[in-house]
Amino acid sequence: MTARTRLALLCTALALVGGAPRQARADECPAPVTADEAQKAEDARYAAQLANDFTAMQKLFGDDLVYTHSSGASDDKTAYVESMRSGATRYRVMKRGETKVRTFGCLALLTGAAEFQLTARGQELTIPLRFTSVWAKRAGGLQFVSWQSTRVAPPAP
Repeated sequence: MTARTRLALLCTALALVGGAPRQARADECPAPVTADEAQKAEDARYAAQLANDFTAMQKLFGDDLVYTHSSGASDDKTAYVESMRSGATRYRVMKRGETKVRTFGCLALLTGAAEFQLTARGQELTIPLRFTSVWAKRAGGLQFVSWQSTRVAPPAP
């Protein structure tokens, strides 16, 4: 990945996390996020979604979450959680493969491969994908603030 591509990705992540420009407060980020913290937070998110643990999701998901599905559809926190609460979406398996974690102060970007098995509106799906997941360290802990994924075509026979 070129330096220009990395800079563009970081700027995009910062724009998604920050929303409208505002001054950061010191209590929003008590200390830089570590790669280990970010991996554990992503694991906790997967566990919460698999268990339909909405209490955990409310804490883990930032109110400013932007979740862009591999289909191109995009949800905010309320719509994303409601899709699971209503049963329209039910995650059965969420396996993360190769993952790279990069930290930038109070932000962590995870990029990698995954395979999700889910039921969406009654249809059973297995989706191999590439993803970018963004976590922001805030006073209350790490929060999931952005997801972008792209379906990966199955290997040719």
